[in-house]
Amino acid sequence: MENRREFLKKSVLATAGLSVGVNAMSATSYRKIVGANDRVRVGVVGFSDRHRASHVGPFKDLSKKMNFEITSLSDIWNRRRDEGKAYLEKQLGNTVTVYRNNEEMYDAKVVDAVFLSTADFQHALHTIEAVKAGCDVYAEKPLAETMEDNRAVLKAVKQSGKIVQIGSQRRSGDAYWAADEFIKSGKFGPIVMVELVWNVNQPGRWRRPELTKTLKESDVDWKRYLMNRPYEAFDPRKYLEYRLFWPYSSGIPGQWMSHQIDTVHWFSGLPHPRSAVANGGIYQWKDGRRNPDTLTVVFDYGPLNDPTTGFQVQFTSRFSNGSGGTKEIYYSNGGELNLDTNLISPNGGLGAREAQAMGMQANLLPEIKLKGERVEAGANTGGDTLTYNHIKNWMECVRSRKQPNAPIEAGYQHSIATIMANAAHRTGLRVTFDDKTQEVMAGGKPFKYGENV
Repeated sequence: MENRREFLKKSVLATAGLSVGVNAMSATSYRKIVGANDRVRVGVVGFSDRHRASHVGPFKDLSKKMNFEITSLSDIWNRRRDEGKAYLEKQLGNTVTVYRNNEEMYDAKVVDAVFLSTADFQHALHTIEAVKAGCDVYAEKPLAETMEDNRAVLKAVKQSGKIVQIGSQRRSGDAYWAADEFIKSGKFGPIVMVELVWNVNQPGRWRRPELTKTLKESDVDWKRYLMNRPYEAFDPRKYLEYRLFWPYSSGIPGQWMSHQIDTVHWFSGLPHPRSAVANGGIYQWKDGRRNPDTLTVVFDYGPLNDPTTGFQVQFTSRFSNGSGGTKEIYYSNGGELNLDTNLISPNGGLGAREAQAMGMQANLLPEIKLKGERVEAGANTGGDTLTYNHIKNWMECVRSRKQPNAPIEAGYQHSIATIMANAAHRTGLRVTFDDKTQEVMAGGKPFKYGENV
C-alpha cells in the first residue's frame, strides 16, 4: 500500500497535470551547493510576530546541532528590519544582515533556505521567489488565497525540486499521526461526518491599533507590499491588520480553517471538497473590517465519480464568544475520534439492540487514548510541541532531501478548500471545484476576487 506522501503527490500532480520532471533537483546536485556537513544559511522573509514567537525558539534549540544559522533578514518596513536584527542577534548570538526587500537578499546569494511569514496573500508569491532563487522554504499557511497563485506556486515548487514545508503543524503531532493510522487501518470505518470548530473570545484578535498609529507610508515599500493585488492607497491597517481585509486575507478560512481542513485531506486521502456552501458576516465587530467575524461553512467530500458515498464537513468559527474553543471530531457509525480530547470512543456508535432491530451489524469502537498534546486555539500555538517538531522535520528534510510532513501538495489542497469557503461566503452560491481546469466554480464561472465580489 502506498504511503500518505506518495498518495498526496500522485493525486495532486494528476489533477493539476504536473510532474516532477527533469528540472527537479536531486539530492546529489543539492549536495554540490550545501554539503552534508556544511552550514545551512537561513534567511527570514518578514520579521513577523509569528516568526518571533513561533520559529525562533525551536530554531535556536536545534540550529547548533543541525548546523543551521540565520544570517539574513528581509523586510520592507524599516522598523521591522531594525527590531528583527536586534532580536535575532540577541537570541542567536551571530550577526544578521538586513535587506530592504527579497530581491536584494536573493541577489546577494547569501541564503540556502528561508522562513516565510508575511501577509497571507503573499505566501504563494514569496514561495515562488524563494524556490526560483534556489532556496528551500518553511512557509506559513495559508499557502494561497486565489487559484491563480495556488497553481503558480505548485508548479514553481515542483519544477524547482526544493524542499517546502507548509506551516500546518498538526502534521507533526503524535495524536494526529495516531489518528491517521487508525483511520487508514480500516478500524474506524468510513467517515460519515466531521465537525470542526474554532471559536475565540478575543475582541482584539488581529487588531493592532497602537502600532498602526506609528506606521507612515515613508517607512514601508507600499507598492511592493501590494504585489499582484489591485492598487489601493496606503492604509496602515491593511498593512498591519491585513487579516481583517479581503483581498489581503480571507481571515477565518485562511487562518484557522486551513489547519483543520488539512487534517480532513490527510486522513481521508481526498484532495479537495466536492462542494461548499457558507453563511456568515460581520455581526459584532463594526470596526471597518471586510472579513467576517462569524462564519459557518459546510463541505461535501467524497469520490467525484460516486455521489452516493462520502461525508459532510462542518466548520464554524466566531469572535463573539470563545465557548467551545476548538473541536475536531470525526464520526463513523462505530463512534467518534475526538481530537479535542484525543480520545477514540464508541460514543454514538451502533449498539447491538439498535442493530438487531434494523437488521444491521453492531459496530462499536474501542476506548483508546491517543498519544500527544491537545491543540489550543486561544494559546500561542507556535510555542507548542507540534510547531517544534514541524520545524525540526523541515530542517531534517533540508539535509536529507526527503519530502517533509506537510509538502507543497498539502498547501495546494488546503488552499482549494479555503478558496471554496471564501467563494461560497462572498457569492452566496454553492461552489464546486473543476478538476480539469483546477478552478473554484461559482455560478458557472471561475471565482475571481475582482469580478465575483
